[in-house]
Amino acid sequence: MTATMVKPYEAKTYTLQGLDGISQEQLEQHYKLYSGYVNNTNIINEKLSELLRNGQVGTPEYNELKRRFGFEYSGMRLHEFYFGNMRANGGSLSEGSRLYKKLVEDFGSFANWENDFKATGKMRGIGWAVLYQDPFNGRLQNFWVSDHENGHPAGFQPILVMDVWEHAFTVDYKPTEKPNYIDAFFKNIDWDAAESRLK
Repeated sequence: MTATMVKPYEAKTYTLQGLDGISQEQLEQHYKLYSGYVNNTNIINEKLSELLRNGQVGTPEYNELKRRFGFEYSGMRLHEFYFGNMRANGGSLSEGSRLYKKLVEDFGSFANWENDFKATGKMRGIGWAVLYQDPFNGRLQNFWVSDHENGHPAGFQPILVMDVWEHAFTVDYKPTEKPNYIDAFFKNIDWDAAESRLK
């Protein structure tokens, strides 16, 4: 057996239960999909490592794997942020919290931020709505991320991540009911986890 140059990633275990409007079956299906991203990240990583060892960089196979790696890797990480910023009985963000004050500072009001974040998530297409913090000036901004790898602002820190691919909600909602899923997501936000990501 050839020694590997890369340490494999391990899927994290999530035990979310009792979410409001997001069923256990939906979560179980989503966990399986997340595990697939972890597995594919490891497969591609190993193949790239092998091609590198064999001096086959720049080949069509190497190039296509390099392109695909961003999709699988970002799919893995975004799901970790997503599951990590949810909990049952999420409640509301305290007006005295650092995150609340920063959202008001950067959006004018919490309601403005929420409306913008939800509108971002409701856009047509597959992807993610992500609240990021700009590392250069600390400003919070909502972004649409297409697929998993397209649209990330360079160097920005994810604060709140919402999966709006249809796989995130179609066990519980019809494809046309994305707004209902987004409302359910908001009932289950772990605001402490989101705030802990704030720099």
